[in-house]
Amino acid sequence: MGDVVSCATLVIGGGGFIGACLVAMLISSGRRVTVLGRSAAPRPTLHVQAEYVAGDFGCAEVIRPLLVAHPEVVHLAYATVPKTSYDNPLGDLLENLPSTVQLFALAAEFGLRLVHVSSGGTVYGEAAILPITEDHATHPISPYGVTKLTLEKYAHLYAVTRGLDVVCLRPANAYGEGQRPFTGQGFIATAMASALRNDPVRIFGTSGAIRDYIHVHDIASGIMAALDRGETGSIYNLGSGIGRSNLDVVEAMVPLLQEMGRVVRTVHESERPFDVRANVLDSGRLVGHTGWKPVVGFEEGLLRTRDWLIGHHHD
Repeated sequence: MGDVVSCATLVIGGGGFIGACLVAMLISSGRRVTVLGRSAAPRPTLHVQAEYVAGDFGCAEVIRPLLVAHPEVVHLAYATVPKTSYDNPLGDLLENLPSTVQLFALAAEFGLRLVHVSSGGTVYGEAAILPITEDHATHPISPYGVTKLTLEKYAHLYAVTRGLDVVCLRPANAYGEGQRPFTGQGFIATAMASALRNDPVRIFGTSGAIRDYIHVHDIASGIMAALDRGETGSIYNLGSGIGRSNLDVVEAMVPLLQEMGRVVRTVHESERPFDVRANVLDSGRLVGHTGWKPVVGFEEGLLRTRDWLIGHHHD
């Protein structure tokens, strides 16, 4: 990578939860950052120094001039979530695959550095052993995971056949301040917001799925590490290495919510067929190649999430 101070970075989907945190971190490193998003205007959480462009990255007329002007690209955009992909598998494929494959082709053509953020929670499917390394078999059980994995395969194809300088990241379950609840992703934000407004927390199954929860700051710093020091063509897990069930998370939230005078209640529903039972990621490869390490403890992250939700009127 060239001189960071003079580098320009394009973040596709940078107006979202992870993107807003990453953009601020990129700007702090001295980069000039452009965000491409579908919204007509940037969200208030986007760093004031970021340039915002409204448009569809699947449109060649929109993406081409942006790629020419930015030697680095971080691709965060994805149009669906696991639940919607399960309801409409064909839509998941058509909304996400063609535009990203076009991006890979153009990035290879222009000789860009690309970090493609995939999904560590869905590409593996049911785990044979925990924590999961990048060499674990990939047998996704949701259309979301199938499409995510397919995109990784296309990234590899363009790396091998056209010299694409790409790194793929498989992040665990992000949480933290800035994550909007009730969007179909983000159990912690939704559970905490439910409790703050005295609604029960929904858990699918007896104790819910076991997941690897990692604070958004650590996700963003992991993306930065991969961008700066990740090996071309590599795939990296990005997680905490600690598994917690939904019920474990709720129990950890209880004292923080009791301070607010809330009693945490749960309601149990049937397990969903597209949820793997357990997903915990081994991030040893990323640590070894880049020196990255998570720094935000789980209890601290929960507290920061609670305070943000209260301040943004989700109670």
